[in-house]
Amino acid sequence: MIQPISELQKLPLYERLQLVEDLWDSIALETDGLAVPQWQKDELDRRAAAFAADPESGIPWETAKDLIRRHHG
Repeated sequence: MIQPISELQKLPLYERLQLVEDLWDSIALETDGLAVPQWQKDELDRRAAAFAADPESGIPWETAKDLIRRHHG
């Protein structure tokens, strides 16, 4: 039986984190129902082509993370 959120919120943090991990793991096993929409594939192709045409247009992952953290906390 699924517990109401109010009951789940009473669990210790480590138990709630374990539930989230277990739930995520169960979802990952069912990837057949998670098709990537064509528009997302098209966008990935567009970005890959743009980067291949101008590799200097990208920034390192660490720089991107710093920018995101500065703008979004």
